Amino acid sequence: MNETQAPDSEGGLLLQAGDTELTVEPERGCRLASLRVGGRELLRQGPRYGSFVMAPWCGRTDRGRFLNGGDFYQLPITAGPHALHGTVRELPWETVRADSTSAAFTTGLGDAWPWTGKVTQLVELAEDGGSLTLTMGVETPEDSFPAQAGWHPWFLRNLGSGGEDVTIDFTPTWQEERGPDHLPTGRRVDPLPGPWDDCFGMPDGVDVTLTWPKEAEVRITSRAEWVVIYNKPESVVCVEPQSGPPNGLNSRPRLVTPVDPLEISTTWALRRLS
Repeated sequence: MNETQAPDSEGGLLLQAGDTELTVEPERGCRLASLRVGGRELLRQGPRYGSFVMAPWCGRTDRGRFLNGGDFYQLPITAGPHALHGTVRELPWETVRADSTSAAFTTGLGDAWPWTGKVTQLVELAEDGGSLTLTMGVETPEDSFPAQAGWHPWFLRNLGSGGEDVTIDFTPTWQEERGPDHLPTGRRVDPLPGPWDDCFGMPDGVDVTLTWPKEAEVRITSRAEWVVIYNKPESVVCVEPQSGPPNGLNSRPRLVTPVDPLEISTTWALRRLS
């Protein structure tokens, strides 16, 4: 690996390969601030957009409470009555290493999380710029705890150059029924037509294709089995591969131990259509 430092871009780290340009902002939660393919921006711009890391939980945790080893723990309430999207999306991350096409980052889990731990993220562009792979790990050196991890990208519904809106192609096995509190009820139902703010099960792995006709295509895959699709806003579409469903700290806890970290990855295949 070439250890030459990647150049800064407006406060971020710029990675480039082929006709793909990716800007990562370590100081803002290791957020992917920009993803340009053939000069077209695919992510919504702005401080809360781009694509951010969700850890050590994804989506909503019911009233911020969860159980571990017989004890209840309380997280800060950040969205209505719930705790939302983990602790690391607003924290500064350290850049461990970087070159022109890849970089590695790390951060602690913050004061809001009851245990000591860290999150790492590896960001890699293929040499030809045809794909982006994100790999994340959640580790603890001490006490075990339940955790989840995933990504929350905000893709533009329309790329703004006179083309058509994006289409979403995926074939989930089930949909998690969503209750009035926006949490899964625990019941699995046949997938319903959108618009969605919903979690879907894909036991053979996440596989979702976004197509902006005659402009670009992004195929999002992961060995993870859950994906949240959020396409209710008029301007964006979110495709969120994650290691468990919303409220998973309660419904499907995955224990992170000193010898068994949580690891998850996703690959976005990128293609120009014109």
